[in-house]
Amino acid sequence: MISEKQIEDTICKLYEKAAIVLCDDVKSALENALENEEDDLAKLNISNILKNIELAEEKSIPMCQDTGLPIVFVKLGNVDVENLYNGIAKGVEKATANVPLRPNVVDPITRQNSGINVGNKVPIIDIELIDEPYIEFTIMPKGFGSENNNKMAMLLPADGVEGIKDYVVDAVLSAGGKPCPPMVIGVGIGGTSDMALKLGKKALLGTVGERNSDETLASMEEEILERINKNGKGPMGLGGKTTALDVKILKMDTHTAGLPVGVVIQCWADRHATIRLYDE
Repeated sequence: MISEKQIEDTICKLYEKAAIVLCDDVKSALENALENEEDDLAKLNISNILKNIELAEEKSIPMCQDTGLPIVFVKLGNVDVENLYNGIAKGVEKATANVPLRPNVVDPITRQNSGINVGNKVPIIDIELIDEPYIEFTIMPKGFGSENNNKMAMLLPADGVEGIKDYVVDAVLSAGGKPCPPMVIGVGIGGTSDMALKLGKKALLGTVGERNSDETLASMEEEILERINKNGKGPMGLGGKTTALDVKILKMDTHTAGLPVGVVIQCWADRHATIRLYDE
């Protein structure tokens, strides 16, 4: 049995790691971008981002003041679990006090702040059932400087691949410097309107710089990334060659009459952390 307390402690440590330590693939992408940039201001902006990442790890403080809305992806296998929701919620509350995390969770109407990053249906928990001997937790602290620039469209099937690519590029470039570029772009194709955006979020969990195993999607990722970066908006929207670090796409089947596309924009702080627990 995986206990509620075990889940609480796991979520707390996972949130701390996600808030403070940026994944190696994202750091490498930023370092490569610094080498490839020619514009002095773009180089300065990326250098400052890398210094910020280094200081966050050295001082064990969050890399960004916006420590995000708590999103938890759960892959639930063949294990016995004690009170999954309470364990996750208590872990988020504990991390808010221990890290500390900025209290971001408010009522959408009254704007009243819970102070603990736990509220009505928050943390947001996505559960995927799997046939494996473990439960896997992934924390994604999603900041709203980038989240506010997400886009979703119900394209027509006739729009096809070219329509999808055009929509994604336009959605990203219309955001300008607001999402704190260089960005990572998650794209969800198919399903329903809500599922397309969820797929876009899940796409952000993929390794930056690693292409999709689906050749068509890999080609789309490469072309969209190239088109975004050719525009020259650059780091922080102040000019340069690196507006986006990568584009990640996931797809699922959909209705014959539709073509849902969700575009989820993530700032340079593409934060997430994952751990598996086994029922011993």
